Amino acid sequence: MDLLSMHKPCRLCLGMANTSWSEENFSCPICLDVFSSPVSTPCGHNFCRTCVTKFWDEQVKYKCPVCNKIFDIRPDLQVNTLLSELATPFRKSLRAKKQRCVEPGEVPCDVCIGTQLKAVKSCLVCFTPYCQTHLEPHQRVAGLKKHRLVEPMDRLEDRMCKKHDRLLELFCQTEQVFVCQFCTEGDHRSHPVVPLKEEYEVKVGQLGKIEAEVQQMIHNRIQIIQGIKDTVELNKKDCDREIADGLLVFTTLKRCIGKCQDDFHRAVKEKLNSTEKRAEDLIKELEQEINDLTNRSSEVKQLSHNEDPLHFLQAFRSLKDPPPTRDWTTVEVRPPSYIGTLRRSLDKLEETLNMEMKKLRDAELKRVQQYEVDVTLDPHTAYPKLIMSEDGKQVHYGGVRKKLLTNPKRFNRYTCVLTRQCFSSGRFYFEVQVKDKTEWCLGVARESIDRKGCIIFSPKTGYWTLYFKKDTLLFGEDPDIRPRAELQKVGVFVDYDEGLVSFYDVQARVHIYSAAGCNFREPLYPLLSPGDHRVGANFAPLIISPVNQTD
Repeated sequence: MDLLSMHKPCRLCLGMANTSWSEENFSCPICLDVFSSPVSTPCGHNFCRTCVTKFWDEQVKYKCPVCNKIFDIRPDLQVNTLLSELATPFRKSLRAKKQRCVEPGEVPCDVCIGTQLKAVKSCLVCFTPYCQTHLEPHQRVAGLKKHRLVEPMDRLEDRMCKKHDRLLELFCQTEQVFVCQFCTEGDHRSHPVVPLKEEYEVKVGQLGKIEAEVQQMIHNRIQIIQGIKDTVELNKKDCDREIADGLLVFTTLKRCIGKCQDDFHRAVKEKLNSTEKRAEDLIKELEQEINDLTNRSSEVKQLSHNEDPLHFLQAFRSLKDPPPTRDWTTVEVRPPSYIGTLRRSLDKLEETLNMEMKKLRDAELKRVQQYEVDVTLDPHTAYPKLIMSEDGKQVHYGGVRKKLLTNPKRFNRYTCVLTRQCFSSGRFYFEVQVKDKTEWCLGVARESIDRKGCIIFSPKTGYWTLYFKKDTLLFGEDPDIRPRAELQKVGVFVDYDEGLVSFYDVQARVHIYSAAGCNFREPLYPLLSPGDHRVGANFAPLIISPVNQTD
């Protein structure tokens, strides 16, 4: 036996084995792994007992696998105690290094101190997950072998049934709770119960659907955001266009005002110049007469100094006749009259303004007409004496009360009818023909209006309507609104979000009336009332007409 097999390892040697020695120092030359039950041959080489025994079992001659020394008889192998004791901690250390540390989503060993290793099993009795090293007692000790081991689970105590102290392996679909096997024999006996994995797979499938719905909702909201951004950008463009149009109008008006001002100044100056020219001409004429009279005066004075009667008479006879003169008693230079000059300039300015206003009104009407909506009358709201067309576009007063079922939506006193369609946001516009009618009412009303008995048509009661009777137009409690001409067709525009209701004379393409700052808060229904026969020949129907921007 060599000295290595006889030496008892000290703590220094064991420390060296753990620190400075490498795996090669403890590797079997045959299997190239760390020694397991190392033995020494007579020639001093070390092998795993199993490796060298198997090697010699396959050989005819017994020789050393390292130095090839041949032995006459099969050597009696002795355990190398020192090498065995040095290799054992090295093998354990190497095994620990080969075990992976815990990665995200894995269960750590609860026994490991310092760096925790991945658990390979959990004990349902100890409520503890173990790595391969710390699981060893459960595989060796008789009492621990009876413990039930399962796949590694974190927080195992939360997975145990509080009532039966058993693993929650099942899912009750009736009460949507986790149960153990014993629970299915008690309170959940009649409930459908499935394994957790089966319910998990179902819920995972639902999760995919939920995820798809969430992604769709996200996509929808992204589209809404983009829509809002597009609207803001469009609003900016509309604002720029409006400013440009307004600037063009004001520039035209400024140019027109400047021209009218120049024309006014020129007309006044021309009148002043004309008066001054007349005055200058009169002065020249007067100066010429004065010059002629001065010459005559000189002749007369010269003749008066002649004392010879013969010569005097001869000279007097040849004295020139006095020059013709004007009767200046009726001649005067009157100051120029400027009456009407300024008025005529302002009339010209007003004419230009009217032309520009006509362009603006036409542009405004075209702009609101872009929000045209298709509406039809709702017979369930119509006053019983009204008659409507089949397409729901016309209504007139029939005079005969129809027998209809009681309906809380129906008007029972006033000749009104609402449309089927309502609006609770945005902008909308519709046109109604009122030709040949002596009475009518148009506008919008909120959903909760009172439709029974006496009604006050006012924004306070939820009615934003324009009422016409003979030559009078009324909106709520406002004073009369005089139409410029006989109305043929009326347009109604509503901007719900801005709280604006506007009425237009479509034929004349002019604005009639607007109510701003309205607080709607409820869905709005277009309202029509053709009136009755008490005001003249009011037989013509009200007709909801399609928009024609060339009117």
